[in-house]
Amino acid sequence: MTDRYSRQIRFRPIGQDGQDQLAERRVVIIGLGALGTASAEQLVRAGVGRVTLIDRDYVEWSNLQRQQLYTERDARERLPKAVAAKQRLCEVNSTVTIEAIVEDVTATNIDRLVAEADLIMDATDNFAIRMLINDVAAKREIPWIYGACVASYGMTYTVLPKETPCLHCLLNHLPQQQDTCDTRGIISPAVQLVASHQVTETLKLLTGAKAALRRTLLSFDLWTNQQSQIDVTSLKQAACPTCGDAAVYPYLNGTPLQFVTLCGRDTVQVRGEGKRDLVRLENEIRARGMKSQRNPYLLMFETEQHRIVAFADGRILIHGEADPEQAKQTYATYFK
Repeated sequence: MTDRYSRQIRFRPIGQDGQDQLAERRVVIIGLGALGTASAEQLVRAGVGRVTLIDRDYVEWSNLQRQQLYTERDARERLPKAVAAKQRLCEVNSTVTIEAIVEDVTATNIDRLVAEADLIMDATDNFAIRMLINDVAAKREIPWIYGACVASYGMTYTVLPKETPCLHCLLNHLPQQQDTCDTRGIISPAVQLVASHQVTETLKLLTGAKAALRRTLLSFDLWTNQQSQIDVTSLKQAACPTCGDAAVYPYLNGTPLQFVTLCGRDTVQVRGEGKRDLVRLENEIRARGMKSQRNPYLLMFETEQHRIVAFADGRILIHGEADPEQAKQTYATYFK
């Protein structure tokens, strides 16, 4: 155990002092898909003292091609991603404190979830949640690292509150979020490269090497062998509603939607009204003559038209439905 980090300590920019600093830091990773699992494994192996894993979803077979911490058993058991990732990472490094949180990140809970973070890692593939991260990071002055990838393309940027432009400042300079892994696919190397850039910046920040940080917006396409770095320093806006002189944190203070179509998934997510008793719900479903599958985190059952997953934190996923209005009728049928 004494030589676990020996090769990393021999890397002079980190050394023993840097390794000691890593052991005292907390990183919150929001999203445990491809980017989140790749980053989480690297950070846990590097010896970051406390890693918090937050994800609302569960493991499916289509995840296994690129989401490296999950197994076929996880997919069969439909384990929440945060739980499955924690189980694997605890086997990788038992000296790191790993927390698994199965929650949907919203304006009402994100402040609590990141309260003690030294850094927030974005692995969400979700515009609304990224903007929530951007707001809460600016409010609490927590560094965070944006990351995105689709097909063979990737992009990453490090946000330092009070110093760099925030994501809101850059909105007109980022690609429109129309393409997803569901529509264009993705290759794993693109994921790994974005995660590697994110983790490298994290190591710099957590060991006090701010002078070595990359201050540009980095993008690349592995398939076409293209890469670019844009100096965005001049884009910081004094009137930005998130990081400007009179910040109002518009996404953090907004009213969260109750019925949201998930991009590219033919699924509507229903944000629930608090904790849900899965045992009671299972009894109600079975009383209707329907079969269900339950674990401590979620209950799944199928109707003639939909596959429905209810989470203990109150959320509902209605698969096979993309219209929020139709989803409201389905929700009322089984949960009201």
